[in-house]
Amino acid sequence: MSNCIFCKIIGGDIPSSVIYEDEDFKAIMDISPASRGHVIILSKKHFENLFELEDDVAGKVLIVARRIALAMKEELKCDGINLLQNNGEAAGQSVFHIHFHLIPRYKDDKLHLTWTPGKYEDGEAAELAKKIRDRI
Repeated sequence: MSNCIFCKIIGGDIPSSVIYEDEDFKAIMDISPASRGHVIILSKKHFENLFELEDDVAGKVLIVARRIALAMKEELKCDGINLLQNNGEAAGQSVFHIHFHLIPRYKDDKLHLTWTPGKYEDGEAAELAKKIRDRI
């Protein structure tokens, strides 16, 4: 897509610090990192979000993410890594080209990616699970 910043990065029109590339993905250093070493994995084929993502691409991205995460853990000596992917504006998606964040985490790093746990009423989770399951 001609107006998509990630498509421009993939095409080489916008420079980036590439750490990994194959026929399906390009992984780059995030220019506004949540922590030092923050990487974004971009699908070379434009999909707006997870809802549009093709099964074969979806099946490959976790393998790529794992390989990169292992290299990051070794190089950065981080204590953990968040794998984050947002879908839709309400979920925090700001660039509408599917991408996956690998965010290095360190003990006491002050980075907060948390929520307040909710609760289900008796039987509510089972009822909702059935409704969702019936749509799969």
